[in-house]
Amino acid sequence: MPPADVPRRVLVAGTSGSGKSTLARRIAEASGARYQEIDALFHGPDWTPRPTFEADVDAFTSGDMWVIEWQYGLVRDLLAARADTLVFLDYRRSLVMSRVVRRTVRRRVRREELWNGNREAPLATIFTDRDHIVRWAWRTHSGHAAQVARAAAANPGLRVVRLRSPKAAERWLAGTFPGEA
Repeated sequence: MPPADVPRRVLVAGTSGSGKSTLARRIAEASGARYQEIDALFHGPDWTPRPTFEADVDAFTSGDMWVIEWQYGLVRDLLAARADTLVFLDYRRSLVMSRVVRRTVRRRVRREELWNGNREAPLATIFTDRDHIVRWAWRTHSGHAAQVARAAAANPGLRVVRLRSPKAAERWLAGTFPGEA
């Protein structure tokens, strides 16, 4: 059982491509908590929303120790109410955009399967699809700080850890889970 000050129910927030899933996995490994990638719960075959999404998130976050990304408006309030810690990757736009572009190109070129048989769309769709992940990351980058502030105000017991760089994330991880980063 971890000490009382070690996060037990952790959300990781940030723009698409900021490294939420990577950091969430590392937190789970360091803490011994269960990890669930929220995109795998949301996206069914052919990118359709899974009808059990909300129930699956509810079931996963009913436990004592877990880590999950904080996204999808349908469950944000539930997640914030159940979490003890929200780690906010508040990285500069240029870093996030370079990451999301590299990741998207790599996934598309390698035809990597993401969740439930889905793969990245053809790269040319960045010009035709308003919700292409690269365009989505650009458009939503500046809105996360306000979402985090609202969650903190609505959940006074929620500890918010705002990290402004990958180095800050490494320092926080090493300081929170000594010997694990």
